[in-house]
Amino acid sequence: MSEPDLDDIERRMSGAVEALRREFQGLRTGRASAALLDPVVVEVYGAKTPLNQVGTVGVPEPRMLTVQVWDKSNTSAVEKSIRDAGLGLNPMTDGNLIRIPIPELSGERRQELTKVAGRYAEQARVAIRNIRRDAMDGLKKSEKDGEISQDDQKLYSDEIQSLTNKYVGEVDETAKQKEAEILQV
Repeated sequence: MSEPDLDDIERRMSGAVEALRREFQGLRTGRASAALLDPVVVEVYGAKTPLNQVGTVGVPEPRMLTVQVWDKSNTSAVEKSIRDAGLGLNPMTDGNLIRIPIPELSGERRQELTKVAGRYAEQARVAIRNIRRDAMDGLKKSEKDGEISQDDQKLYSDEIQSLTNKYVGEVDETAKQKEAEILQV
């Protein structure tokens, strides 16, 4: 291995933060967001298909989502998938247009969502720490094999730790913003 690829380590840590942000997009706040329906998968033509591949998701107003289903025969399957997705949404069909009103969140539901956000953030922190651990293990092996000096190993360890601190801080900040967004009435 010799010298660690710090750019690759940083790219992987940044990827963990981006994955967290994508997870947070699907987490419901009080407003409509097309990303809210990203986790919905529809059983059509004998295969499980992401919702955005069977219709167009729109946000016509702050508390309403719409799904324009391309094939009218799939409308009931799309409606059932949205209802069964565990998002607390109740879609209404109007031809091949499905309207999904976004209900006001109760205080109890807001607390549940902040806990979910906290779990997502912790998963991202664990991913970042795993990347650090892999990099540190590689450094120790390189030093043991005589490919790098002890001083270089210490230097790279410090750089990897500072990258870890930077990205864990980003996760914490992103989680704090999302929790504030969820709790905002």
